[in-house]
Amino acid sequence: MLFKKYLFLLYLLLYTTFCVAENEIPDFFEVDYDLYSNKTKIGLMSRQFYQADDGNYVFHSESKTTGFISFFRKDHILEVSNWAFINSSFKPLNYKYQHTGGKKDRDVEIQFNWDYEKIINRVNESTWHMETETGILDKLLYQLTIMSDLKSGIVPEKYIIADGGKIKQYFFTRIGDETIKTPLGEFKTVKLSRQKLNNKRKTFLWCAYDLNFLPVKVINEEKDNRITTATIKSLKGFGFNKK
Repeated sequence: MLFKKYLFLLYLLLYTTFCVAENEIPDFFEVDYDLYSNKTKIGLMSRQFYQADDGNYVFHSESKTTGFISFFRKDHILEVSNWAFINSSFKPLNYKYQHTGGKKDRDVEIQFNWDYEKIINRVNESTWHMETETGILDKLLYQLTIMSDLKSGIVPEKYIIADGGKIKQYFFTRIGDETIKTPLGEFKTVKLSRQKLNNKRKTFLWCAYDLNFLPVKVINEEKDNRITTATIKSLKGFGFNKK
């Protein structure tokens, strides 16, 4: 559970209801983030966005514990979002999540059947169905969506995502512009805050103008006052090729 909270930093859970042009799809990229609990490094997250041979798009994320904590826990989390760009909208097709090395392994798959307007959820051996909603996203596709939204100059107030067999809503606020230092240099960013209804946990993210609004830093304030941080470490894309 502890390591999953760190990974929650980049689960911004976003959704937009307006249509976008195909040229607003983010450029393909590979990015690594260091994950910290307060000032202690505890993990690494690597992400790739690319187009598959069938023409659909793939957002791939892999996270694992590193350093001292890895002697005690071997958490490994793999997530894959397959999606399509249809009628000027981001359409999730299939989402997979696998967590091993923790107290209990977790295997999740969400299939989006747009012809029948059904979502099929599977968690380990349990399966159930729910209705789709216009514009609903999965837990990875949201991140590409917010990048596209910001590039279009819009920060919608409400985002919707299929998560844990439920349809959840999250609300975002634009705080303002801020220049921050990272291992890749300084970036001018737009700072956003997110807070879930009836939840004291707050999330702040900094999305860089020069990187098509890719998040370069994310901070999460936990209910117990612990601070968790994700900071960009390396990037291939948007004119960068830096490890």
